[in-house]
This record gives sequence, C-alpha cells and structure tokens, in this order.
Amino acid sequence: MKIALLGYGKMGQAIEAIALERGHEIVLKIDQFSTEIPITQADVAIDFSIPDKAYDHISLCLENNIPVVSGTTGWLQDYSKAVALCNEKKGAFMYASNYSVGVNVFFELNAFLAKMMNNLTQYNVSMEEIHHTQKLDAPSGTAITLAEGIIANTSKKAWTLDSPNQDEIPIDAKRIEHVPGTHSITYDSDVDFIKIEHVAHSRQGFALGAVIAAEWILGKQGVFSMKDVLNLG
Repeated sequence: MKIALLGYGKMGQAIEAIALERGHEIVLKIDQFSTEIPITQADVAIDFSIPDKAYDHISLCLENNIPVVSGTTGWLQDYSKAVALCNEKKGAFMYASNYSVGVNVFFELNAFLAKMMNNLTQYNVSMEEIHHTQKLDAPSGTAITLAEGIIANTSKKAWTLDSPNQDEIPIDAKRIEHVPGTHSITYDSDVDFIKIEHVAHSRQGFALGAVIAAEWILGKQGVFSMKDVLNLG
C-alpha cells in the first residue's frame, strides 16, 4: 500500500515507522499544506497535520479519489463540509480524535458507565486529561469525545474548562513534558468515588491504529469511524 503522510511531526514519524514495518511504502511526506501535493501517487492518505490545514488536506484527497484517514484535532467546525464532500465524490473518509485501539474501547466503556450513572444524582462527574506541552489544542480531541459520550447518556449539556454549571462537565486540561496522553473520568460522591482511566505509554498505539485504519479503508466508500474498523458498534 502506498501511503501519503500529510503532516510529518512526531506522530507522522511514528506512523511511518509502523507502516514500513507492516510492509507499506511511504510515497509522500508533507510538512505543510501546498496545492502542489502530488496526492495521486498514493493509494491512501493519513493526515496528522495542524487544525488550519486539515480540511484542505482532506478535501484535496477526496477531490482526487484518495481515501483519507484524519487524526488532526481542532478543525471540526469543517467536519460537516468534509462529510458532504465525501458523499458528493463517493469517496472514503475517516476521522477519529484518537486511533488507539485501547482508547476506542475506553470510549465505549465511558459511554456505558455514563448510562449506569445517569440516575445516581449523588455523584458528580469530572474529567482530567494530560498531554505533552507541544499539543496545540486544549482540551484534547479525545477528551471532547469522552465528554460527548457522557453528554449523550446523561443530563449533562456541555463541557467546560472553567467553573462548571450544574449541567456542565468540568475538564482539567494539563500539559506536562513527555506525557503521550492520559484521560480519566471520575464520579465523586460524599461517600466514595468511581474512576476509569486510560494511560498511553507512547505514541505507538495511536500510530498503529492509524495504519490499521488506513489498511481497512482502502477500497471502501463512505464516512467511517474507528467503531467500524474495530467492530465496536
């Protein structure tokens, strides 16, 4: 499989190493967006770039009938446009806030726990996420996905980085050197607390998941998520 890496930072480099180990070929490595990207050299593209370039990368791929897997966060104001373009071009597009297999299992666990806790009003829910200091967005896309999982299954209406109202989930977003990603959800009451947590040891899990997603999407048509790849639905 010939892969275009749209974004060649630390994640792009980790993806490259795993893709090569799995027998694939990297035909493009793009540090910044250019309309001169020869995207048709690739069978599939993996986008881990920056928020203000993600939609440009995705649309370039879809316009040229190249399946694209995106893990860039902070651009979701344009997500519906990407979905519409994918459907118009009958292309293949996948976005995930996190491609780690373990994190995607954690997403499902989080939603299941939220359903269980919905009527237990003595518990207050909160979230903490920790990432390395180079991460550009806060809260992380993973934290937002977790918050959305809680909102969909409880009376909570929104998340906040500030002091929460009763219907908001407080998120404490921390940035600490050399932390690949830690996310925890806590339900606290006067007598006890329940906590679930996912801790990434390195970027390898994220990178492997992105390559698995690129392998999976090749030859398909539609808009997908990691739930489709991992059959978690």
